[in-house]
Amino acid sequence: MMGIGFPELMIILVIIMIIFGAGKLPEIGSAFGRSIKNFKTSMKEAEQVELSSEDQPQADNEGAEEPKAVPELTGEEAAQVDTASEAQVDTASEDKESSEK
Repeated sequence: MMGIGFPELMIILVIIMIIFGAGKLPEIGSAFGRSIKNFKTSMKEAEQVELSSEDQPQADNEGAEEPKAVPELTGEEAAQVDTASEAQVDTASEDKESSEK
């Protein structure tokens, strides 16, 4: 069974001191502590949001409007829309050609 005991922790600490130096250790420790603190607070916030979102869907649906129905076009109306959009595309392409000259 492998475990990290006191001698192993001392060896790791000595290696870290050699790599970073004694002056950087307080900065590294405070940055590590802040990151753990931020992680814990974000986990608590996420849990609170999750719990509140489970309660709200029923209330959100009560005030929601129903989607508006889009009227269907007859064959003649659809043809008019198609020709109008084609005319707009044609004029746009003509404008590009004239501006390139």
